[in-house]
Amino acid sequence: MTQALDLSRRRWLKGGLAPLKLANCLPWSVDWLDFTAGCTRCGDCLQACPEQIIVQGDGGYPTIRFSQGECSFCGSCVDSCGQDIFVDKQQPPWRQLASFGDACLARQGIYCRSCQDVCEAVAIQFKPRPGGISRPELVGDLCTGCGACVAPCPVQTIEILSQE
Repeated sequence: MTQALDLSRRRWLKGGLAPLKLANCLPWSVDWLDFTAGCTRCGDCLQACPEQIIVQGDGGYPTIRFSQGECSFCGSCVDSCGQDIFVDKQQPPWRQLASFGDACLARQGIYCRSCQDVCEAVAIQFKPRPGGISRPELVGDLCTGCGACVAPCPVQTIEILSQE
């Protein structure tokens, strides 16, 4: 039997006081607490991910690292898992959206559209702005939270954040 690991205490001892974001969860997982309670940390999902964005996170639990690439929502992580910790793949994988930080080059008046160039969902748009550089605007209804925009950002200011 696998013992549960108190991640909040572990993070506190390592100097991190903020709770883990839901964005750390794999697609189709309900929430981080339920996920970690049922996950055996076997690593099958890490091996199954064709994008290789699932990594061992805090306590050995699998998390998504969008800085390594995007989630294609193929479902291989779910299919490889022997535990009952995921919802049906017919449901949306999660409700996460891209968020642009203040260090965004376009927000600093420097022309950059690297996030828009890689967004297949066309959720990142730059509308003309009189007298200045266009800034990124997210169309929330189109954003899948796939993370394709994270790695190409030259200043690493884009995060994928939970909307729940």
